[in-house]
Amino acid sequence: MVDLQWKLRKMATPEISTRSARLPSDKSHPSVPSSPPVEDASATASYELYLRLPELANLWNAKAFPEWRNEAILKPALQALEITFRFISMALSDPRPYSNHGEWKRRLESLAMHQVELIALICEDEEEGGGGGAPIVELRSPSGVLTRDRSSQEVWQVPGASPVVSRTSETSLLPRLATWEKSEGIASRILLNIECQMHRCPFTLGLGEPNLAGKPNLEYDLVVRPSDLHSVKKPSSPPSIRNVENETLFTIHQILESWLFVARELLKRIVVRLDGKEWEKAASDCWILEQIWKLLSRVEDLHLLMDPDDFLHLKNQLAIQATPGSSEALCFRSAALLELTRLSNDLKRRVPFILGVEVDPKGGPRVQDAAMILFHKQSRDDGAVSRVHLLQAFQAIEGAMKSFFFAYRQLTVTVMGSLEATGESLAHRFLEPPYFPSLDAAKTFLGEFWRRERGGADAAATAFTVNSSASASK
Repeated sequence: MVDLQWKLRKMATPEISTRSARLPSDKSHPSVPSSPPVEDASATASYELYLRLPELANLWNAKAFPEWRNEAILKPALQALEITFRFISMALSDPRPYSNHGEWKRRLESLAMHQVELIALICEDEEEGGGGGAPIVELRSPSGVLTRDRSSQEVWQVPGASPVVSRTSETSLLPRLATWEKSEGIASRILLNIECQMHRCPFTLGLGEPNLAGKPNLEYDLVVRPSDLHSVKKPSSPPSIRNVENETLFTIHQILESWLFVARELLKRIVVRLDGKEWEKAASDCWILEQIWKLLSRVEDLHLLMDPDDFLHLKNQLAIQATPGSSEALCFRSAALLELTRLSNDLKRRVPFILGVEVDPKGGPRVQDAAMILFHKQSRDDGAVSRVHLLQAFQAIEGAMKSFFFAYRQLTVTVMGSLEATGESLAHRFLEPPYFPSLDAAKTFLGEFWRRERGGADAAATAFTVNSSASASK
């Protein structure tokens, strides 16, 4: 019986691997700019001042619960969700008869649902520690006597058991949306989605969801601080600008920046888990990061619903335009986006460590060989499976990130015209060669291995058929 591992190694011998070494610089890849975009300090400062990011960052960075290890990740995610509730209220209150109210309702409801899903994924990590130090309140009354106040209501009680209640935030906008005729349908569906998505988590959010499992509730008002959050709901722009789309643009980017902060904090946790060789946990975080990149695209797509005339008028009022003589895209005014892009790209440096090899200084296919052996399932042990999951997640992040920049370029053309999308900075992001050339080459040659195996099997089957036919004719 032929040793399959040996055959995999043989496929990476010099006569084949010489081609793989050239994959990253193969001429089939489009030529792209040689340098990534550089942050324009003055444009970035104006962008941050407009969005009131310093005030928002104070809310993200406030460490009110020292024992809560996931505060820096979960809190800004919840604050982005709360800003979305405000966005729903704004969109439904828009007095303009030409606004696309129906699509705004559908898009914002979908965006809120997607955020709840991601928040639930983050909360699942708290389960091992029974909440991980999160500020939660237990709503079961041990004596069977339920203390009532204006923020709690009894849901059900099993005979002989303690009452189970659903706690409702006093300062969040979601409970208020549930009582408004225009938004009660959206709010009720969001609440039911929270109930479903938080099913696997050690606590629920405490926004008025049914809480039929009787779980502890997060101290939502203490964590999110909705009153403080909504105090920065007005853009820092001249009072003379009276354009409804001004608040729309401002709110879209506040949600975007909140999730960019979440993603950067998540990447810090990924690095810690990689250093500790917690492959499965790191892989789980990487899949969440991939979903955040996709969420960022959905947030940016909200620009499509802005009225063209009102938005382009606002663009002129705010002097939103690329720096003269620069080819930078407008999205690169966000320092957080640039930082997240760099950190996501830097994951490629971790591949040799995950594979347990060092990069060959002579440019040999050492990393590629290790990846081929790992990907071949007959070569895996139990620990190798989690490393395969992790490397797959790395490449998924690359795909989601490149999709974001490609979609942003198309969005720019649609919203502002093709003249604004002529720069090279976006092309650098989505046209550059694979970030993980060794993994790309390993899968290419593993596919070739199985093609050859199938060819050999087909030849053997053909020979057997011919021999059987010859024996039958005799």
